[in-house]
Amino acid sequence: MDFPWLAAAIFALTYVAVALGGLPGLRLDRTGAAIVGAAAMVAAGVVRREQAYHAIDLATLVLLFGMMLVVGQLRLSGFFRLAGVAVARRARTPHQLLLGLILVSGLLSALFVNDTICLALTPLVLEVARALGVRATPYLIALATASNIGSVATPTGNPQNMLIAARSGIAYADFVASLLPAALVGLGLAFAVISFVYRAELREPFLRAAHPRVRVHGFLMAKALGASLAMLGFFFAGANVSVVAITAGAALLLTRRVKSGKVLREVDWNLLALFAGLFVVTEGALASGLSERMFALLHAREAATPAALGLVAAALSNLVSNVPAVMLFVPLVPQLPDPGEAWRVLALASTFAGNLTLLGSIANLIVAEGARRECPLTFAEYLKVGVPLTLSSLCAGLLVLR
Repeated sequence: MDFPWLAAAIFALTYVAVALGGLPGLRLDRTGAAIVGAAAMVAAGVVRREQAYHAIDLATLVLLFGMMLVVGQLRLSGFFRLAGVAVARRARTPHQLLLGLILVSGLLSALFVNDTICLALTPLVLEVARALGVRATPYLIALATASNIGSVATPTGNPQNMLIAARSGIAYADFVASLLPAALVGLGLAFAVISFVYRAELREPFLRAAHPRVRVHGFLMAKALGASLAMLGFFFAGANVSVVAITAGAALLLTRRVKSGKVLREVDWNLLALFAGLFVVTEGALASGLSERMFALLHAREAATPAALGLVAAALSNLVSNVPAVMLFVPLVPQLPDPGEAWRVLALASTFAGNLTLLGSIANLIVAEGARRECPLTFAEYLKVGVPLTLSSLCAGLLVLR
């Protein structure tokens, strides 16, 4: 590569588009930007064709695809709506509703992919708030932040954790033992911060009772839950997570009740394509020496302590989004003094940093987009919770992780 500036330009434009959701003047979304960036890296000779194929981490994509199949079955069966309705029907005060929502969204995000939980529960939160006669904003922010925090507890909770699990080789049980306590502390802080910021309106009683309806497909739900429990059992037993996830997802397609095409429509193909494109773009940054210059600028190699590494990872996650940030860290972590600890710090910092701003994670954007017509979430409104929650959860999480 004779023109390193060209690699830098491609990388910068791609990651700016991914962070902002597009480029001014072009109808280009995040996935489109990643694909264009990957193609440009190959066309410019920054990355060879064979090198690009090798850069795409199939283990991570297979794990993500398998989890999407399982979650798609659960969503079609009505399981996620049933869980949300159970919380709404039992809540007698705003604080009870807030706590129940945080616990359910955090737990489900730990077991499944957090983006899917936000997609499934956002319409229900709006429906419940409308029925109760309360403003939905505190509960929407609770859904977004709790799903991010809860997802850090397992390797399958969010896309960046899946990448870390595939590259680090950390066993599922060890990962959970390390990060579950930090997730629980973070969920407690989410309840405390949101309760304080919205203390005035959370003191107001509900204007009326909420009785949202829910329809479930009993057989489909039982089958999907059985497959999920079996999958989690194999995860904790130390089986390969990618193989287990795709096997569980494939097994659920064997049914006479739901066409496989309907389940496959639940798969987020855009997210899979986004990952594939970013793998190639990141490889271009590595091949051209760009990532080395970036880490030198951030003094990432000198970040020997968990606090320093967490700070660098959180900063980079808010510059280019958490998934691309983790991709950039992948080749650096094995060179650090304690890679095992570094992988865990990276998982925690990149995930918790997603709560800083409304643009910090895909989960936040899913909630904001789903509520756009009925209860728009503004950037400034989100910051009132995002800033104190991110700072406090990062500090507390790193202390617990130690």
